[in-house]
Amino acid sequence: MANSEYRPGVPDNWFVDPIRLGVPGVSSRGEEDEENPLAWQSDALCAQTDPEAFFPEKGGSTRDAKKICESCEVRAQCLEYALQNDERFGIWGGLSERERRKLRKRAV
Repeated sequence: MANSEYRPGVPDNWFVDPIRLGVPGVSSRGEEDEENPLAWQSDALCAQTDPEAFFPEKGGSTRDAKKICESCEVRAQCLEYALQNDERFGIWGGLSERERRKLRKRAV
């Protein structure tokens, strides 16, 4: 062998933490939430799909985006973010702009 320092086995740095990588489906929430209030976004299903579905043109269908939101584990955090930040465009937490406006009016 040309390399006399070759050591068979597993390298010391073989493990890569999926949470640090932001792998979808692997929750990154926990202690970091206090440091990063947007940590929930790494678990959002919309981040893995076409963003245009969540921002349809006026009169366009919101069905596909809402279907994705139905099974998203961070849907509540998404809606809360949209309401707190007065997001006026797009589907957030499974609700359209109009639906969020109605929700705000009922809350007042």
